[in-house]
Amino acid sequence: MSYASTVTHAELAGRLRAAKRPFVTTHFKPDGDALGSVLALGRALRALGAEVDVALAGPIDRSILGLAGPGEHRHAAHGTVEPAAGCALAVVLDTGAWSQLEHCRDWLRANPSLVVGVDHHARGDDVAPSRIVDASCASCTQALVPVLEELGAALGPGTRRARHTVAEALFAGLATDTGWFRFAGADDRVFALASRLLAHGVDKDALYRMIEQGDAPGRPLLTGRALGSLRYLCGGRLALMRLSRKDFEETGTRVDDLAGLVNEPMSVAEVEVSVLLVEAEGGVAKASLRSKPPQRAGGPFVDVNHLAARFDGGGHVHAAGARVRGTLDEAAAAIRRAAEDYLESAG
Repeated sequence: MSYASTVTHAELAGRLRAAKRPFVTTHFKPDGDALGSVLALGRALRALGAEVDVALAGPIDRSILGLAGPGEHRHAAHGTVEPAAGCALAVVLDTGAWSQLEHCRDWLRANPSLVVGVDHHARGDDVAPSRIVDASCASCTQALVPVLEELGAALGPGTRRARHTVAEALFAGLATDTGWFRFAGADDRVFALASRLLAHGVDKDALYRMIEQGDAPGRPLLTGRALGSLRYLCGGRLALMRLSRKDFEETGTRVDDLAGLVNEPMSVAEVEVSVLLVEAEGGVAKASLRSKPPQRAGGPFVDVNHLAARFDGGGHVHAAGARVRGTLDEAAAAIRRAAEDYLESAG
């Protein structure tokens, strides 16, 4: 199938405006962009009089939990989180992959005509027959802005240090998905939007402290374990780290303490791609993949979205994820083979 937009922003906004009790969700284990997207849309629709049901599933990094105000969402760490009876519209944000929606997949499959979506990933399934897909956007929150404009939603009060606004949620998604405006996707449109959101009262310093400087005490210990496992492969172009369940137990940490850890080896000049493998239940290792932008415009780089696709994963060209069957050793060997094949073919 072609994963592309099937409706206009105005058409999608029309369906949102007509929905009195919409269900809004995102992928399992939401990150800053996913959480920012559902909160931004939820706040906008509530301001227009809708009774919004924002539902999240899976572990959530403690550093981003403060983005949500009291009672803004319901959350299930495990199991299903489906729409309430009589739901007339379900909105899926920041994903179009069935594999990331186990918490509500059965309901979505049974009610395709009631599902709409907004996404910025290049790959996806037929989760939302009515959807906006804009892979040129650096975050889902950026792709959501034209829909909010069609809704006539207010982004914020325009006062300094405003909390829990549409603008703050949008900024959080934009900032975290661009590595605080360091990644290649942070183009002129991203900075223009960031400036606009700051003018609506977003306190970027407070957000940065909350999200990037709010680690648990065990996080530095966990980072040490990951760096202690670091191996340089493929002539130094691939940095591979691994964490076992024992590492989490002994450092008193959880999987929601991992944010940004995969980027640690990227400071090494020779490294082009970094991979973090985390032991999970069921004989699976979860892989986070990151790569650097080209040294010059139009130059070569490692497309980790392509690498992740080898294991039925996906994401973006510089940030992707996958689930690799086997032990940590077996997963590491599989990642190494895939990277060697990719780098050899790319030259």
